[in-house]
Amino acid sequence: MPRLYVPEEVAAVLGCSAWWVKDRARRRLIPFTRVGRAYRFTGEHLAEIIRMNEARPALPQQRAAKAAPAAKTAAPQPPSSPPVPTSRLRARPPRRARQSQFGTAA
Repeated sequence: MPRLYVPEEVAAVLGCSAWWVKDRARRRLIPFTRVGRAYRFTGEHLAEIIRMNEARPALPQQRAAKAAPAAKTAAPQPPSSPPVPTSRLRARPPRRARQSQFGTAA
């Protein structure tokens, strides 16, 4: 029978918080086993979590291919057209100025 680890132990190995481990398990982003309502992890689960979060460097050919098209030329600008006449916008008078609430007595 495999040994089951609690989230606190997994967090100590991964160098993160137990909350992070539980949250990822709750959202089903990492493998886990449920015992009752508690999250438990096997050694295989831990190894898979480490593999899932592993970052690998890009291959040298890919970096060289991406660096070549870096030199960009400026796109030609279309000739500017003459300015279009516009009218100046005016703000509406506030509602309280248009309708007097206290203008007439009953």
